[in-house]
Amino acid sequence: RRETRLPQLVIAVHPSDTSRSVQPHPGRKKDVCGYVQASPPCRMTVATGDPSDEAAAHPGHPLDYDPEDLFEKHCLEEKDEKVVINISGLMFETQLSTLSKFPETLLGDPMKRIQYFDPMKNEYFFDRNRPSFDGILYYYQSGGRIRRPANVPLDVFANEIVFYELGHEAMEQFREDEGFIKEPEVLLPTNELKRQFWLLFEYPESSSAAKSVALVSVLVIVISIFIFCLETLPEFREDSDFPSGFIQKTNGSQDDPFFIVETICIIWFCFELGVRFVVCPSKSDFFNNIMNIIDIVSIIPYFVTLGTELATTPDEDLNAGQTMSLAILRIIRLVRVFRIFKLSRHSKGLQILGQTLKASMRELGLLIFFLFIGVILFSSAIYFAEVDEPQTHFVSIPDGFWWAVVTMTTVGYGDMCPITMGGKMVGTLCAIAGVLTIALPVPVIVSNFNYFYHRETEQEEKQVMDAAAEAAQKMSAANKCGSTLSLNKSNGTWQNEKNGVH
Repeated sequence: RRETRLPQLVIAVHPSDTSRSVQPHPGRKKDVCGYVQASPPCRMTVATGDPSDEAAAHPGHPLDYDPEDLFEKHCLEEKDEKVVINISGLMFETQLSTLSKFPETLLGDPMKRIQYFDPMKNEYFFDRNRPSFDGILYYYQSGGRIRRPANVPLDVFANEIVFYELGHEAMEQFREDEGFIKEPEVLLPTNELKRQFWLLFEYPESSSAAKSVALVSVLVIVISIFIFCLETLPEFREDSDFPSGFIQKTNGSQDDPFFIVETICIIWFCFELGVRFVVCPSKSDFFNNIMNIIDIVSIIPYFVTLGTELATTPDEDLNAGQTMSLAILRIIRLVRVFRIFKLSRHSKGLQILGQTLKASMRELGLLIFFLFIGVILFSSAIYFAEVDEPQTHFVSIPDGFWWAVVTMTTVGYGDMCPITMGGKMVGTLCAIAGVLTIALPVPVIVSNFNYFYHRETEQEEKQVMDAAAEAAQKMSAANKCGSTLSLNKSNGTWQNEKNGVH
């Protein structure tokens, strides 16, 4: 009896080949792309004596693929596959290559988006705002340009940017496109104690204690301005303004109630300025701040006045030296009126006005230049029109400057007016030219004021945007451990369901 051994044919079948009814090895797991890992390949043995079967096992036959090469080929083709994204029932289709442009985002990272994958429908489901996703998908398609749909509110779209983890740069681009000016970075002291004092005196909105300090500061400023005005009444100004009482005020100034109240106010101003200077994060920026300069200038007159009075002796000449000192003293004391600008530190309205004037300096310069030209032209014209009139008020061209300014600004005091017919015609043209001159730059100034006013009144919406930007920045720098754990858990549950394990 003779036995004939048939040749054995070993065929390697890739688990993802759906044309074969070969089940993958139970120990194998699926990768992120959804494919079964290629190693170890499953093998089947075929006994055959047919030469065609032997030829099918020869190298080069379509069945003779390296499993790892086949797996890499599928992964490359996967990037061109379409992805279905379901946004609360609204279907979107795109390519994986489009989403892969931004691998740090939620849709671009396979490990992050896998937790939203529905294997039964072969789609990604997100229970989010549907109109907003047009702008989110455009971000991937355009290569990084963010555009908000017109029918989506600002805060809603900002929350969507945070959810899809587009990053801090996308949020900043969105804020800039929507007209939100990037605020300069707030510089704070590194020392914790100095930081607390700096917030206490510089930022009234930071805490209740800071609001109390700001309230006290406003109260002291108002009292100081009230005393400055009250001491000019005739019954109070005799000792301070007339040379004959200058020595009397020097001798009894310590008992003067105005001096006492003024001293108390100056003590508070000096204390506030000194604390803010000590705890400020940058000394150079402190002196470059116009508000700090106003604070310094507002307290200088007190010390100059006090030093002048203490230096004056009863034996000093009352006719020459005292008169000159009193004139200088009055000018210095006038600087105290600048204390009213200290209120702008605590008044949003004054800050808006200051920002408007600063932004409109070019238009204000043009207005002054046009008025200057008009004043020269019409003061000259009114002089030559009234030169033959004996009772005229315009005896020279400089005398007509005041009339031209009052007429062009449409104030019209009436203290100077033309008499002749030619002078009245010049006055009519002057009034018309003044209206036209003022009307040209005023709309620009009003537009600047509206801009700063609306920007200031939209603080609530701005706070939402700032919170969203901060959340986006934190999420872009967060650890991916949570996403990895969710991925492993989802894959494990999915694999058990596929294998029939409950």
